Order: sequence, then C-alpha cells, then structure tokens
Amino acid sequence: MKIAKTFATLVALTLASAAPAFAAESTAALPVPGYAAAHDVPGAHELPDPSIDYKVVFSIGSGATDMTAEVNPTLAQLARYVNTLAKYGVPADKRHLIVMFHQRNPDFDITMSNAAFKARHGKDNPNIALIRDLKAAGVQLRACGQALESRKIDAKDVNQDIQIDLWAMTSMLNLQMKGYVRTGN
Repeated sequence: MKIAKTFATLVALTLASAAPAFAAESTAALPVPGYAAAHDVPGAHELPDPSIDYKVVFSIGSGATDMTAEVNPTLAQLARYVNTLAKYGVPADKRHLIVMFHQRNPDFDITMSNAAFKARHGKDNPNIALIRDLKAAGVQLRACGQALESRKIDAKDVNQDIQIDLWAMTSMLNLQMKGYVRTGN
C-alpha cells in the first residue's frame, strides 16, 4: 500500500510539474492568444518554411446570415494559421497577412465597432476581441468601401482596427499583382 501511495504521489508531482509546460506550449507563446496552432502530424511533408515570405490575402465575404452567434470561422482559421506559422519558426517580418472583408452580405457587419454592431443587432459583436488580437499579431484588416455603402454603414462606425479601402476588387487585384496569394471566398 505504501508503495502504491508513493507511486501515486510521484505520478501526481510529475504531472503537476509538466502541466505548465503543456499549457504554455498550447497558446501562451503564440501570436494570437486562445487559438492553437495546427497539430503536429508525424511524417508530414509540407510544413511552414521560415525562409518564405508568406504574402496571403484572406477573402471574407461568405454571405453567412447569422454572424451574430459566434466568431467568424474564417477569422478563427486565420488565427490558427498565424499561430502555425509562428510555431514553425516563420518570423513576424515574413508573415504578410491581410484580411479583406467584402460583399454586401449581412456577415459584413462584423466590421462594425461594438457599439454600432450592438445598435444594429441588439448584441455585442463576437469578433471584436479576435480582430484586435489579429491586428496585434501583425495581420492587416481591411473593409471594402463599396460594401460599407451597400450595407449602409458609416465609416465612423467601422471598427478602428480595420482599414477602409475604396473597393475590395481593387485591393485584391493590387495585392495579387504585388505577389499576394488569395484564399477564401
């Protein structure tokens, strides 16, 4: 019995000392807090490459009708991507990531400040914190000015972390001509 208690204590102490390491590895050291990086896959062939300049524009204009329920899934995926690049050693100065919000769908309203979103939808904008964290991690966030007009959103009501561009079409084409790859819808 004494051996079992000693063994149990030893296991508990080992796990307790390892727990902070597991917690720290999960998201604490990553650029976007609260979002994990991609899980390691033994034998995976294609991994993020620290020598590549990652120039990616993420297109968000899916036309979802209930954007008030939860964080936009493309923003969550982007957070995971940013964290994966960092996990595999891609330095911040090689992560050139841009989000382009566009189209005239109701999900475009996530570009609004929390106060404006709440006035329109009666609840807080669930994307505010993630947008702030993505910007802090070096991601540029942009909104299509034409979509603002179509959704009847005044520029003063746009989240201060989001840049307003003239037109998503112009922005995405200009970025592609500068070597950016477009992903998303």
